[in-house]
Amino acid sequence: MKRKLLGGALLAASALLAACAGGAYVAAYGPPPPRYAVVGVAPGSGYVWADGYWDLRGGNHWAWVEGRWMRPPRYGAAWVRPEWRREGNRWRFHRGYWR
Repeated sequence: MKRKLLGGALLAASALLAACAGGAYVAAYGPPPPRYAVVGVAPGSGYVWADGYWDLRGGNHWAWVEGRWMRPPRYGAAWVRPEWRREGNRWRFHRGYWR
């Protein structure tokens, strides 16, 4: 009995950690075309524009996340924008990050 409970707890914990790790998720079909808008002026020196992107919510609803101005976390950091990449017959989302 203890073995089954321990096995179930380990399985649940590993599934939870796997869902949190990596920052990428998969869709059966690709996102709509990107939206374009006027960026405007940076709110101050040193700000970098991060493009908007499509986010998949609830497993089947595409929601547009607006672009925004951000300050780099350190000197010389470059923003790598988030993107959807086709991988076989699926689409995988790769979150944006500072390089």
